[in-house]
Amino acid sequence: MTYHYVVLGAGMQGSAVAYDMAKFGDASQVRLLDYDLALAERVAADINRLTGNTLVVPGQVDVRDRQSLLDNLKGAHACLSAVPYPFNPQIAECAIEVGASFCDLGGNTDVVKQELALHEKALAAGVSIVPDCGLMPGMGNTLAVHGMEQLDSCEEVQIRCGGLPQTPKPPLGYKLVFSIGGLTNEYFGKAVILRDGQVVEVDTFDELETLELPAPLGTCEAFTTSGGTSTCPWTFEGQVKTYEYKTVRYPGHYEKFKLMRDLGLLELDPVQVGEQQVVPRELFHAVVKDKIDFPEDRDLVVLRTTCRGLKDGQPLNIEYTLIDYHDEATGFSAMSRTTGFPASIVAIMMAQGRAIKGGVPLEKAIPAGPFLEELARRGIHVEVRHF
Repeated sequence: MTYHYVVLGAGMQGSAVAYDMAKFGDASQVRLLDYDLALAERVAADINRLTGNTLVVPGQVDVRDRQSLLDNLKGAHACLSAVPYPFNPQIAECAIEVGASFCDLGGNTDVVKQELALHEKALAAGVSIVPDCGLMPGMGNTLAVHGMEQLDSCEEVQIRCGGLPQTPKPPLGYKLVFSIGGLTNEYFGKAVILRDGQVVEVDTFDELETLELPAPLGTCEAFTTSGGTSTCPWTFEGQVKTYEYKTVRYPGHYEKFKLMRDLGLLELDPVQVGEQQVVPRELFHAVVKDKIDFPEDRDLVVLRTTCRGLKDGQPLNIEYTLIDYHDEATGFSAMSRTTGFPASIVAIMMAQGRAIKGGVPLEKAIPAGPFLEELARRGIHVEVRHF
């Protein structure tokens, strides 16, 4: 059997998703839709050249227009959203209405809860709604599920993840691997974790630690950021005592960013500058974006998920480590690969009927073992260590 997919958004992540579906998804067609038709056409042509087929068909959509969404989703087995997360609840509703399963890259847990509230409607329509399916939130949590399944009981899950330049440069030892607004959003607010068996909120950009990672990374730092745990603290409450996530950066990044934060340069409350009201964070985005973009520099992604518990009455730690690099053959960055490919795997599993029906958190929706097998098919290698 072949499947009809729809991808919303033809940017860095959406292009990787469409490529993956065309190559691994038993696709009859992959419709790649964007508000910018010229972008969708250019990206579709590139993907068809890479895959040697004509499965990816470009088109235009305005995701703010409900009727446009309904018209474009008709006939799809699965739809994946690679557009900003505020649009995802309406897209999910439209997918249910036309009988298509839906997943997204997520990143905001409050929005995810709105999508999961569509459970009964999705169940009645016989489709799956699965948010937060990218890298983090996403793949790291699926690795945690796999680790928990290997243990008789799990006490603790620790996840560390970062998208980084292969060669760090001043001023921050960092290059943008997604939007600068997404970066600062992760650094502010509260993070939801499991600690001492309870769901709690902790401050973001806090709890700095040092960790050792395989070459070429070596000594890095990690600190609390928002969104990575997604719905896992609620799902695993009562089963796991600790479930935490931190973002990985090269040494020194935290101190430099904290200085800007402490000086108020990332606040959201407007300040008076002459005759103008200026939002400091918006000014920061406008001034700093190009200073840390480095579009020609290659990136890497590091992900480590560690599960600690008991097996056959003995303590056992299971550690999953993934380091992925910019792919010169396809041109996809490490962040595109490790965000787009895992999300595409979920969409393909939904189309194939291998995901649970209804509005379901990722950690419950798909089988973790086959997910790891699919990663390996795509050349994304996860080292597993027991100790």
